[in-house]
Amino acid sequence: MLELSPLLTYALDWANLLLRWLHVIVAIAWVGSSFYFVWLDNTLTPPTDPELKSKGVGGELWAVHGGGFYNPQKYLGAPKSLPENLHWFFWESYSTWLSGFALFTVMYLFNAGTFLIDQSVHAWSPGVAVASALGFLAGFWLLYDLICRTLGQGKRGDQLVGACVFVIVVGSAWAACQLFAGRAAFLLVGAMIATAMSANVFFWIIPGQRKVVAAMKAGQPVDPIHGKRGKQRSVHNTYFVLPVLFAMLSNHYGWAYGHAHNWLVLVLIMLAGALIRQFFVARHKTEVAGQPAPWSWAVAGGGLLLGVAVWLAPAPAPSSQAALQTKPDLAQVQAVITQRCVMCHNAQLANKGVRLDTAEQIQAHAQQIYQQVVVLKAMPMNNATGITEAERDVLRRWFDLNQLSR
Repeated sequence: MLELSPLLTYALDWANLLLRWLHVIVAIAWVGSSFYFVWLDNTLTPPTDPELKSKGVGGELWAVHGGGFYNPQKYLGAPKSLPENLHWFFWESYSTWLSGFALFTVMYLFNAGTFLIDQSVHAWSPGVAVASALGFLAGFWLLYDLICRTLGQGKRGDQLVGACVFVIVVGSAWAACQLFAGRAAFLLVGAMIATAMSANVFFWIIPGQRKVVAAMKAGQPVDPIHGKRGKQRSVHNTYFVLPVLFAMLSNHYGWAYGHAHNWLVLVLIMLAGALIRQFFVARHKTEVAGQPAPWSWAVAGGGLLLGVAVWLAPAPAPSSQAALQTKPDLAQVQAVITQRCVMCHNAQLANKGVRLDTAEQIQAHAQQIYQQVVVLKAMPMNNATGITEAERDVLRRWFDLNQLSR
């Protein structure tokens, strides 16, 4: 594993902070605008004003926000003439992907031996692991784009694309969890979908819009296929959002990515996100039509999440009497901590400001040890020191007994 100087480690921490901050900010902007336009498309109503109809307006909406009134209008195809100032929505997408890839590089690719590889999952070199991770990003986009271009144009094109994409995501989740550390595998599956989202904007949505604008400026007829393709990819993106957001947040939850069937955990929670997003998309339409909200989608997504939560629930702790009979002493606990944790939490290297090289400090950080090692199983990172379930159980019983004795 690459040894880093304290100064370089500090610099990487700053890069991590700033890139993460930037990534969250621009992702909020992208997701916010994406959700807004999906909602807008589904809530527009045909104009009643003859003047708007004569201009080619196909739908409009009146809204109030921030103390003012707004009247967004959508044209069928393109307006008869281009306005002088035309705003383009693309930097939200590009900056989200660029900042996310930079953060992925700093955190995972640059430290592949620590964050990308778990030797107990698959033993391979950092270089090969990095190349494979990049292959996931490019490979998913190429397969997804091919499916959209070959199967997505027919009457049931979106259903065929959805089914094929689901199969690819399931296969990718399984493969990633067999090759990479659990937390890296979850993030990688989210990153490959996010890459396809941004690629949709870069390769299809914006180029199609540019062709429409160029045709209008040249006085040529506008081919409606560009709008249809852009709309299709935009709709796909809105269903990708919630699954991707879960994957990005999952590194905080070791009980998810550390599960024996972690690939299935990932697939089920991502599917729940897509179902919940479907509820909101469908609700926009039913609201305008005056129909009941399609709660079945939300119930399906919520029920799936509940089912996963029940499935992953930890086994009940032993009774207090049984625990007292098998109480580990502090010496046993310190032996486990010394072997499995102290190399990263000592006087010279106190990761996250935590030292565990004395009995007093172990007592002081008992809650953190229990949370990170026993509940979340996030530590040791990728189980680099080979802690066993029996050793985790020693820490659990010691913590439980401390709680009972208070």
